[in-house]
Amino acid sequence: MAQNDKAQRATVQIGPLSVDGFQMPDGSYRMSITSAATAVDTSQQNATNFLRSKALKALQGSGYTPQSSEQIEVDATGQGRGQTRITALPLDVVFAFWLYQCSRGNKQAYNLLAALGLETLERRFDTAFGVERSESERNAILTQRLQQTESALSALGEAYAEPDVLRERVTRLEQQLRDAGLDPWQLPTEESNDG
Repeated sequence: MAQNDKAQRATVQIGPLSVDGFQMPDGSYRMSITSAATAVDTSQQNATNFLRSKALKALQGSGYTPQSSEQIEVDATGQGRGQTRITALPLDVVFAFWLYQCSRGNKQAYNLLAALGLETLERRFDTAFGVERSESERNAILTQRLQQTESALSALGEAYAEPDVLRERVTRLEQQLRDAGLDPWQLPTEESNDG
């Protein structure tokens, strides 16, 4: 493979996250499957399973032909770190994976997508009103939003923890009654009242 046929690597800041981004010779972008998974605090295997599932096609809509992960060769010139071959995902697949993780209750994925969505809207408003911000300012704002969302979700989780514990106890008690041969929701009969 000729030098210009290799992907170029660059560090991409997403608020507090630093991920390796890759630009393909055709100008399109990729992220490694490992970075996509790590960004939302899950495993590479989880991302690989997602690629094999029907969920990706469902999220992308009918008629979508999933582009599976691909092994790409990365230009290592001037780079002291990283592999020269990676398993890469197109950005639409990375976003779909993060969205799928949100639907499965992954709080870190939710935080990240909520903050990125707000930034996208804000960028459009900034353009409409002539407001200019540097990328470092945007990353600082994104970092702050991620921290605020994480704190809010943590507080919300604590508020709902007690009902969850109670629900789990009721489920456990119901199962114990079933294991003892009783129906937990059956009304007592006359015979059981006499005894």
